[in-house]
Amino acid sequence: MEHDSQRGVASIDTGAVAAAILQAAGWARVGITMPDEMMRERAAAELAQAIVEQINPQPRPDPRQLALRW
Repeated sequence: MEHDSQRGVASIDTGAVAAAILQAAGWARVGITMPDEMMRERAAAELAQAIVEQINPQPRPDPRQLALRW
């Protein structure tokens, strides 16, 4: 995500969003078109989660980091 300092907002890369949608679960991509409202809502939530994970991934621990022992 890039920050637009002139407008003070962050811009989202549409390519990253498109990639996230294509990598989302197949049922969610199809489910968004279903006539059942509950299915559409579940599918939309799944797609949104996939997009968020693509744009703002969780940091991965460094494999060289030693584990703390209790």
